[in-house]
Amino acid sequence: MIFVTGGTGFLGSHLIYFLLKQGEKVRALKRGSSDFALISNIFSYYEKNYREYLDKIEWVEGDLLDIFSLEDVLENVTDVYHVGALVSFHPSDRKQMMKVNINGTANLVNISIDKKIRKFCHVSSIAALGRAENDKVINEDILWKASKQNSNYAISKYGAEREVWRGIEEGLNAVILSPSVILGPGELNSGIGSMISMVLKGFKFYTLGTNGFVDVRDVVKAMIQLVNSNINGERFIVSSENMTYKKIFELIAEILDKPAPPYRATPWMSEIAWRIEHIKKLLTGIKPLITKETTRTAINTYLYSNDKIVKELDFNFLPIKQSINDSCELYTASI
Repeated sequence: MIFVTGGTGFLGSHLIYFLLKQGEKVRALKRGSSDFALISNIFSYYEKNYREYLDKIEWVEGDLLDIFSLEDVLENVTDVYHVGALVSFHPSDRKQMMKVNINGTANLVNISIDKKIRKFCHVSSIAALGRAENDKVINEDILWKASKQNSNYAISKYGAEREVWRGIEEGLNAVILSPSVILGPGELNSGIGSMISMVLKGFKFYTLGTNGFVDVRDVVKAMIQLVNSNINGERFIVSSENMTYKKIFELIAEILDKPAPPYRATPWMSEIAWRIEHIKKLLTGIKPLITKETTRTAINTYLYSNDKIVKELDFNFLPIKQSINDSCELYTASI
């Protein structure tokens, strides 16, 4: 039996599909308020009779912060994929995000040690690597540095990683993956889905920031390969290509046969934009589309090396253009 957290999310949904496709039995954690629309949409991308696959999942209701519920759900489990996390760039979510991402991971690590789990796969983020100076390539050897450029999300994921490293020191057989920005079919209201929506609506501005990007199916492939390997106590950056946000928008526009955003958003324009969105939030209570943290990420250059996973697993990545094409295909079919 394989246990998955974050199973109703974007990455978790793709992971569960591929595990089921390989004939694995999957038990997945959900909250009482979990929405199954995303996982249904993603499964429908792969299978016409997708409900047959959904019915194979053993859903268990629980909470990463409830250690007693975790003891029950990890009974008879061999491998754990810890995908679940609270992702937010809104300051109001900071306290809860720290609890869920750090304390929740600590709980799962502790129970996994007690239950003698065979392999623990923790999905972290490139955010947890910290920020190097612009134009410096980031690899797994970079040391975390306290910086104003580190978002609250980054700090929470770094804290979660520390709990996994602590578990490894206590005997947990674990690997850590640090995916870059994940693209791929399925997201409608966030991530690549938001970018596709912006192009369809005729969004006019792009930024010159650079980041690492990777297809969700490559992240899943790396997770499964590492869990089934003899590798233990290692972290891997999972990133296909370093690319500007401008290029991402141009690829989306090309595939959709729409105009690409023609105007560059300068740093001062971006600073004004997030402040306007913040004022809107104060007046309406609706969370803003952009925040200070997301805006500043989009105008900076962050470069990531995938050399380690390529050499260790002889790994081949999907081209980002293919990932965007598949994302656009499902997005337009779903709206």
